[in-house]
Amino acid sequence: MDITKFAIPEIIFGRGSLDHAGQCALRLGARKVFLVSDEGIEQAGWLQRLRDILEREGIRWVYYPGVTPNPRDFQIEQGAEFYLKNDTDVIIAIGGGSVLDTAKGIAIIASNGGRIRDYEGANRVQRPLPPMMLITTTAGSGSDISQFCIITDMKRGVKMSIITRTLVPNISIVDPLILRTKTESLIIQSAVDALAHAIEAYMSRIASPFTEMHSLKAVDLILANLQEAVATRSLESLEQLSIASVSASMAFSNAGLGAEHALAHSLGGHFDMRHGVLHPILLTSVMRFNAACNPKKMAEIGRVILDRRLGSDEATALAGIERLDEFFASFDVARRLGQIIDPGERHQLEPICRMAVHDACNLTNPQPATWEDFLRICEEVW
Repeated sequence: MDITKFAIPEIIFGRGSLDHAGQCALRLGARKVFLVSDEGIEQAGWLQRLRDILEREGIRWVYYPGVTPNPRDFQIEQGAEFYLKNDTDVIIAIGGGSVLDTAKGIAIIASNGGRIRDYEGANRVQRPLPPMMLITTTAGSGSDISQFCIITDMKRGVKMSIITRTLVPNISIVDPLILRTKTESLIIQSAVDALAHAIEAYMSRIASPFTEMHSLKAVDLILANLQEAVATRSLESLEQLSIASVSASMAFSNAGLGAEHALAHSLGGHFDMRHGVLHPILLTSVMRFNAACNPKKMAEIGRVILDRRLGSDEATALAGIERLDEFFASFDVARRLGQIIDPGERHQLEPICRMAVHDACNLTNPQPATWEDFLRICEEVW
């Protein structure tokens, strides 16, 4: 086997694990922490809960609320200035992917300077980052585990992928109890994001045995638990989705992603839409594209989806993809691009696809897609 690496943070997992945030912060040397969150987490009461936990340990805090879905480059740079101006130390973020990516971006600029667009791509961050503790409030984004950070470049209208080992936080806290306050749409979007992470990481050109086992386990857990989680909000099913998200995150953080995420980043950046909305539309089409490149591995995903093999790799792979289409159809989600993009904007697809080719995620796809491939996929799912 080739030499491989596998990088993950210290993970504190389980019901009520948020209560350990204060002690974890102290272990990182926290005296005056920089808190990052958003309005939704404030309204749900989780931010105040975290503040109380920190204050019980004698930890002071400064709060930066400048987070929106699809975090903007200027918000990152304003946040870094605020971090430095307030003489803070440990960065603690509580929220979904946008909150966590904002915190990561702030950490990059606070310690490395410049503009966030300077770090687009892989391994361009040179200096160590401030200590980070990330607390996820979704079961999907994986930003609390991964060495990825996704920030919108407002000038180009594209989501930039920033990938570097230094973005793996020191500590990740995953408390499934937090998921009980999530809406149905956020539970679905987060879980389908994790599913896309798992599938693309499994198909990645740099997948390893250490990532592949996490990918397949995540696919299995999401298919087995998402419908129940949406229907009943049972804590058991939400906990299983949290486990799946952690597994998928460990996989994609170390194996990379693929063409589906490259295209989703470009579409989402241009049209400023939530990342999870795009996966039920794009994922199976990209899987069909990739099945021709590596039918054996796609058949292994099909086996997990179907819980059986068919007569050939090709048959198993395609039947698994069809079953996944049926799975997405069981939820109240958009299945075509034309449902979420104004028909008058359809002419924008070609420049968007030309941009997607350059996304770092495309490099680890089994066969890097051309812009024409991306455009065919977009037309197929329009």
